[in-house]
Amino acid sequence: MWLGSGRYSRPSNFEQFRTLMSDFNKKILVKDLENTPYQKAWDFQEKLLKEIVDLKIANRKSETKEQTPNYFLWLEHPPVITLGKSGVIDNLLLNEKQLKDRGIEYFKTNRGGDITFHGPGQVVGYPILDLENFFTDIHKYLRLLEEMVILTLAEYDIEGARSPGETGVWLDLGTPFARKICALGVKASRWVTMHGFALNVNTNLAYFSYIVPCGIQGKGITSLEAELKRKIPLSEVREKLSKHFQNLFEASFVYSN
Repeated sequence: MWLGSGRYSRPSNFEQFRTLMSDFNKKILVKDLENTPYQKAWDFQEKLLKEIVDLKIANRKSETKEQTPNYFLWLEHPPVITLGKSGVIDNLLLNEKQLKDRGIEYFKTNRGGDITFHGPGQVVGYPILDLENFFTDIHKYLRLLEEMVILTLAEYDIEGARSPGETGVWLDLGTPFARKICALGVKASRWVTMHGFALNVNTNLAYFSYIVPCGIQGKGITSLEAELKRKIPLSEVREKLSKHFQNLFEASFVYSN
């Protein structure tokens, strides 16, 4: 509920949030899923996306204007390798038995991009946004997600950059030491997004030796811990990312219990 003076109460559930969204559709309900298996998180994203898409279809059929909600999911995953729609299976360097022996799940997903790894120590964010609440430009959406990460890295005196023709955020581009610190892969249906970004914070980078990350040869992988030589609290990184996301998208987060 709006309390005035730029303050909000915290809705206790999604139904209360729907009521809030009827007036403020640039508000985004934030939910921390903590350490969630990939399939469970994927199913939850699909559920939220379907609810938003169904509402948009109903609005058009009935010529109503009920505003659609937006969500942002924070989480970590147990070790998992995912292959995007345009991915090449040859970029997975382990067979099924080797994956099982190492306790790594594998999924062929419906996001864009090639192959990547998710695991503990990584900050993963899945914005489930109706882009018609913001702008209808998927390329702008991806560039703003990258900018959010670049601005966050700058707070640690790390210079992040984009690589032309490739999504994500990199360090030392144009040198023999180019390395990726954040991967992006999204899906959009009727301008509603799912999947998102994965920023390596305290991630065990050895897992990336089991794949050709993002299908790109000749570039390495890094993390905040590797760059700064110390562990960084994930909550601290999420706070910085949240600040920049809200500024870039001109949105406000509403936190769910």
